[in-house]
Amino acid sequence: MKLRLVAAVSAAALALSACSSSSSDGGEKPAAPDASAATATPLVEISPLTGLALSKGRPDNPVFVVKIENTAAGAPQYGLDKADLVLEELVEGGLTRLAAFFYSSIPSKVGHVRSLRTSDIGIAGPVGGQIVASGGANGAYNKVEKSGITVFSEDAGSAGFSSDPAKYRPYNRLINLKTVAKKAKRSAIKGPYLPWTPADAPAAAAAAATGRAATSATVRFSNATSTTWKLAGGKWTRTNGHAAPNKDFEADTMVVVFAKVGDAGYTDPAGNPVPETVFEGKGDAMVFHGEQVDTVTWRKPGLDEGLSFTAADGSPYTIDPGKVFIELVPKDAGSVTLR
Repeated sequence: MKLRLVAAVSAAALALSACSSSSSDGGEKPAAPDASAATATPLVEISPLTGLALSKGRPDNPVFVVKIENTAAGAPQYGLDKADLVLEELVEGGLTRLAAFFYSSIPSKVGHVRSLRTSDIGIAGPVGGQIVASGGANGAYNKVEKSGITVFSEDAGSAGFSSDPAKYRPYNRLINLKTVAKKAKRSAIKGPYLPWTPADAPAAAAAAATGRAATSATVRFSNATSTTWKLAGGKWTRTNGHAAPNKDFEADTMVVVFAKVGDAGYTDPAGNPVPETVFEGKGDAMVFHGEQVDTVTWRKPGLDEGLSFTAADGSPYTIDPGKVFIELVPKDAGSVTLR
């Protein structure tokens, strides 16, 4: 697992490597400094999903990616406020579904859980995410598993699923991630999901305004689905989301990624062609942080690779550590309106 490490090393500790093995006048070798007396800050691993320090070290659990219904039929959504990162993706009929990433916190109630899609390979792949879903079409399920991604599916008998008595199938499935975690094994994480701004980056550079200002936005996936956003208290939040009251995901940064959408090669039970978002390659993106909205270029070399960004002047563009919501929008059919 290759995660960025942060450390502060004292001058006394650095002096250890600078000491000569003998004195310059040939006399007795000076005593080595007492390493225990050095004031060094321990190495702290950084979360691949938030860029924030994991003060207690890596969790024993893998990254779980839970597929969550994103229509009124599945409301209310549970557990989003505990997620480290959330991504919205296109599914059939012009609707969308959420992929909620859980790593630092493992809730006992998440949902309502729905089925996986082949698009999830590129979504979960960068951090070795293990997908939790109620099921999926045979072709999609087999393709995801062949990619090397572990799947916990109710259809396959995975433990931890339950019914919400206030809902009806297929919108009533809940998952206890603590139960799933008992069976799960940690998987390798190649690196961070996003290029995080280093903690020691110059404050002036980090605060430089290069984009336009906005305090609300509409992200359109299709004629059937748009997600509306507002900036409140420094956080970007959905205004038409389906989360339980005061339990929605609050994003420090919201990123819109415009990506190509192809045909997954099968239809849903209603006969709608199932789309497959190609989450690799490159394209345009918009980054919302505070009132600033920057237009950048995104790159993702492979389905199991993390994202990187390039500013308009060609320089690397980083994301400030915190919670991020990614809107994976169709390149040709999607749009963003700022206000």
